[in-house]
Amino acid sequence: MSASRLAGLLFGASLAACQSNSSDKATTADKPAAEVSAATTAPPDSPGTWYRQYRGVLPGSPTDTITLHLQVWPAGTEFGGLAASYAGPDGHPFDLSGSAGPADSLMLQDYAPEHGASGSQPIVWRLRQQGSLLTGTVGGRPIQLRQAQPVGSISLGSTYFQDSVAAFPELPGTPYAQQRLLALLPTSVPAYRTLHDNLLRGLRADTVDAQPAPTLPKLWQQRLRQFTDDYRQDAAGSRPEPGDTSSPAFGIGLRYDEQQLMHVLWNQAPLLSIGYFGYSYTGGAHGMYGTSAATFDTRTGRRLRYDDIFRAGTQPQLVALLDQAARRMLGLAPGASLEGPLFVKHLPATRNVFLTSGGAVFIYSPYEIASYAQGEIRVFVPLAELRPLLRPGLPVAGGGEVTRP
Repeated sequence: MSASRLAGLLFGASLAACQSNSSDKATTADKPAAEVSAATTAPPDSPGTWYRQYRGVLPGSPTDTITLHLQVWPAGTEFGGLAASYAGPDGHPFDLSGSAGPADSLMLQDYAPEHGASGSQPIVWRLRQQGSLLTGTVGGRPIQLRQAQPVGSISLGSTYFQDSVAAFPELPGTPYAQQRLLALLPTSVPAYRTLHDNLLRGLRADTVDAQPAPTLPKLWQQRLRQFTDDYRQDAAGSRPEPGDTSSPAFGIGLRYDEQQLMHVLWNQAPLLSIGYFGYSYTGGAHGMYGTSAATFDTRTGRRLRYDDIFRAGTQPQLVALLDQAARRMLGLAPGASLEGPLFVKHLPATRNVFLTSGGAVFIYSPYEIASYAQGEIRVFVPLAELRPLLRPGLPVAGGGEVTRP
C-alpha cells in the first residue's frame, strides 16, 4: 500500500467500508446505494451501533457532575467495539479504553496519569446497562450514570459499514482484507445542514470546505475501489504460479485491515469536536493508527481549523504552554526535562487540535513524541492559559461574536 495512501488514512481520515455484514466472500465495488446527502432525516442507527451520553457523579466528587460519551459498534477488530471519554465542569476530557461484554456489561480503563493511574494499573470502571442507567463501580466504589441529552448537545446517528476483499478471488483459501467505517451525522439534517455536510467533507479529508459535500454511498464506492486496487496490487507478488495446486498457506501479512471510525471528542453547544480515527495494518509487527481532530461551531456548522483558532505568530507561546501542560500531565516538576518520558525536549505546536468548553486538546500520534507503546498522547491546555493566543469570535467563553462561514 502506498505511503501517500497510508498517510491519508491515518491523518486525513479517508472513508472506507460497505454497509453489510463481514463475510468470507469478496465484495464487488459496483453495488447500488441510495443517495443520502440530500436526505432530510438521518438513517437509523446500524444494528448494534449507537452513541449515547450519560450523566452522573464520580465517587469522591459529591457535587461535580460528569458527562460520559459512549459509542458502541460491532466488535471483532483490534480497535473494535467501543469508544468512551468523560469530562467534568472544567472541560478537560479523559479517554477511557475498554470493551463491551456479555449481558450489557462494560469494562473501561482510565490510564490518565493525572488520576494516579499507570500502564499496568489503570482505574477500572465496571458497568452494566440497566435500561437508561449505567450502574457499577469506578475504582471499586459505586457509581450510577443516567442516559441524558444535555441541553445544547447534538443528537448523532451512527452508521456502521464493513466489508471484505479477496486477494485472489479465483483461488481457494485466498486471504482477505477488511474495511470498516463508523460514521456519525446529525439526526436532524435540516437543522444542521452545513454541519452535516462539513462532517462528510471531513471524512473525505478536505483541507478546505469549498467543494460540494460528498454523499456517503458514493464516497464509500470510491474508497472501496481504491482500497481493492491497492490491496490486490500489493498481493500480486504472493500469487501462486499458474498450475500450482499445492494450496499454499498465506501468512498474516496479507490480512490487511483498514478502519475509519468517527469518535465524539466534545458535544456541547456551541462546540462539536470529532475525532476521525484511522487504523491500517498492511503486514509487519503491528498496524499504525492516529486521530485527526476537527472542531465545528454548531451555530454555523463551520469547521474551525488551527489557523481559525490561534492568532498568527503565537507558536512560541503555545509551545511553552504545551510544555507546562505536559509536565502537569506526567507529574513532573515545573522545570523538569520532558526528554526521557518523551522523545522531545519541547512539545511541537501540532495543528492536530480540538476545542472543548474549557480549553484545547492537542493530539500526538504514536512515534510523534513518544514510543509506540505509549500510544496516542493528548495534552489539555486550559482556556484561561490559551485566551491571549486565541482569535476573536471563537465559540468559547468570552469569544465574542459568531464568525460566519
